[in-house]
Amino acid sequence: MDSLKEKTEKLRVHFKHLLSEVKEESQILKVKTQFLGRKGELTTLLKEVKNIPPQERPGVGEILNRVKNEMESDIENAILITRQGKKEKLPKEKIDITLPGRRIPMGSVHPLTQILERVITIFTNLGFEVAEGPEVEFDYYNFEALNIPKDHPARDMQDTFYITDDILLRTHTSPVQIRVMESKRPPVKIIAPGKVYRCDSDVSHSPMFHQVEGFFVDRDISFADLKGTLTVFAQQMFGEETALRFRPSFFPFTEPSAEVDIQCVMCHGKGCRVCSGTGWIEILGSGVIHPEVFRMVGYDPEEVSGFAFGLGIERIAMLKFGIDDIRLFFENDLRFLRQF
Repeated sequence: MDSLKEKTEKLRVHFKHLLSEVKEESQILKVKTQFLGRKGELTTLLKEVKNIPPQERPGVGEILNRVKNEMESDIENAILITRQGKKEKLPKEKIDITLPGRRIPMGSVHPLTQILERVITIFTNLGFEVAEGPEVEFDYYNFEALNIPKDHPARDMQDTFYITDDILLRTHTSPVQIRVMESKRPPVKIIAPGKVYRCDSDVSHSPMFHQVEGFFVDRDISFADLKGTLTVFAQQMFGEETALRFRPSFFPFTEPSAEVDIQCVMCHGKGCRVCSGTGWIEILGSGVIHPEVFRMVGYDPEEVSGFAFGLGIERIAMLKFGIDDIRLFFENDLRFLRQF
């Protein structure tokens, strides 16, 4: 009997201590469950009453019930005090909705992303699908399969970041052309946007920049199809009055090849510092896909033909927004970005 009384008293003291430590209603309810729940500590003691002699049960039961009632009363009071404290606290913390709010600075879409999304929209409206490829590429896909063997002088046109002799950071998105043609049969009409890398850095070049490769392969595709496609692109990007010209050029993976110029967006063809007085600005390279490229992917150049083109997103953005330093795109200067 004395042992059960001692346990009850220790339990009561322990309960008082825990209840004095908690401040939130949820914590008070946890204390209630710990002592008065179905498997609570006091509930367990009440079950032990049946194990003591019958003549002692009334006295012990009276003590246990008194402690139980005391605990329930303490818990109710603690909850009331907590709720009352919140009622008194809420009026002091109310929000005056008539006060001016704190304006959160609004972000905007990065200018490069704006141009990239616009380029993708123009070409997908022309029936092109979007494809992607790895930025860490094999020499085979970046050069050899594009008719640029290891001893080809055209490799000097691009300063390449090599990881090993056979692995590099891609210098253009043209490897996607090879990967797609290896896995699909004509017709294929694809654009491949993505990051590319070259060892070059100044006001008009960046070690990392963005390109969009595009190509269309089917039966009877000609240079006229290429001119029509790029004319639509340029006029939708820079305006319907934009004039184009195609200049003969050289790329190992196209023949014939051409660079595409648009009338200078700054002086409208009159001649200025931006266009070096010529009235024209280059925007992309293009050409009819070389038969050797078709042979590398298992296409018969006697059966199919196609064109390809590649453009730099940074260059288009610089012309579109009148920006004279490519490094501004990557410096995260809010004074620059807020303009867009």
